[in-house]
Amino acid sequence: MAKILISRDGVLEQTVQLTRERMTIGRHRHNDIVLEQPTVSGEHAVITTILDDSFLEDLYSTNGTFVNGHRIGKHYLQNKDQIKLARYRIEFIADGIRPLTGAALSPAALPHAGLPHAALALEASLPPPARIEVLNGSNAGKRLELAKPQTSLGRSGVQVVVISRGPAGYAAAHTEGDRVPLLNGTPLGRQPQPLADGDLLELSGTRMAFRSH
Repeated sequence: MAKILISRDGVLEQTVQLTRERMTIGRHRHNDIVLEQPTVSGEHAVITTILDDSFLEDLYSTNGTFVNGHRIGKHYLQNKDQIKLARYRIEFIADGIRPLTGAALSPAALPHAGLPHAALALEASLPPPARIEVLNGSNAGKRLELAKPQTSLGRSGVQVVVISRGPAGYAAAHTEGDRVPLLNGTPLGRQPQPLADGDLLELSGTRMAFRSH
């Protein structure tokens, strides 16, 4: 999973894994990441992680939030981005939360000229790539293409849903965590349940729609 490396005056002080969907940064103790320095605002910035992507947002701080030398309001974080908050230097490391570790690469992602006949036959039997669309929150409208045989959504150890793509179509199952996700308002079980266009998934307050067209 993604993480940040927090340094001050050239000395690494903290390594923080981005294990939660929303993590605040600031001087006050109630923040998820506390930076004890007077020029850091009480609530300075927040990192929000949805699916594979993390976004840094300044919370109207006094001295601003900078990424790669530019002051930002909201910024899509990319691997090795350099963040500056007051005297702190923060490096964002995108280790990759998804797809599932060890998940097979979809034949659709490979050049067809180099594929064996069996792989071509498998790809031909699969439904066209569908997608997940985020419906609420600051990332409303974001889409994730479901081109791989398996795609995981959620947070490892907290709540994970796996969407599988097979010859019979798409299906979703709750695979990890005590928090039960919802499919069309009903608890999603551990056995795969078929997905239809327009079905609604809810994970940790994030609502997403399955789109097959």
